[in-house]
Amino acid sequence: MNLTAENLWLTAAALATLCTMSFLYKDNPFYKFAEHLVVGVSAGYFTMLLIVTSLWPKLVDPLRDGNYWYIIPGLLGIMMYFRFSKSQSWVARYPIAIYIGIGTGLSLVVEFQARIIEQLNATIGIAATMKADSAAGALTTLDAINSLIILLGIVCGLAYFYFSKEHKGWFGGAASMGIWMLMVGFGASFGYTVMARISLFIQRVQFLGDWWQRLFA
Repeated sequence: MNLTAENLWLTAAALATLCTMSFLYKDNPFYKFAEHLVVGVSAGYFTMLLIVTSLWPKLVDPLRDGNYWYIIPGLLGIMMYFRFSKSQSWVARYPIAIYIGIGTGLSLVVEFQARIIEQLNATIGIAATMKADSAAGALTTLDAINSLIILLGIVCGLAYFYFSKEHKGWFGGAASMGIWMLMVGFGASFGYTVMARISLFIQRVQFLGDWWQRLFA
């Protein structure tokens, strides 16, 4: 058995992995230990990360440079900790309200640009790309079918969410097709998530195999 310092750390990681996988049998104390370990280590890691990347360079260093108006956001941050007091928890409402207001104002333009403008440009770009490729002789039958399916799915999906008109006749058919398109999208997203979890599981099993061979080689 090769017990070096590096192998001891690998053994600790392997045991934590086995404790996590023990949940496949049933909920047990080993899994609870691994769960609490991950939560505790993650909380400590992200706390130090926030101190190093946010608190120190964005508050302490500017105050050292003479930018004393940074005291205001510092006090607002301290006021948030009043949330842990039952009698003084109302103090935390003010910095939270300011934070939500500023965050909403800053993210509104970004979200509108990313989720509406860019999506509209991409949808319109499908027809423009098909026209340009057709003119250049680079449009294949498969590309045309693929682009038409995407465009049809977008239109039908939007038709399903248009509730000002009753879903009957041809419009109801388009809305029904929109439901199918949405289900295909949700299914693909779910399948991608499942495959990602399976890939993660395979990686951990390979790690256990490599650990065993390295420890008892």
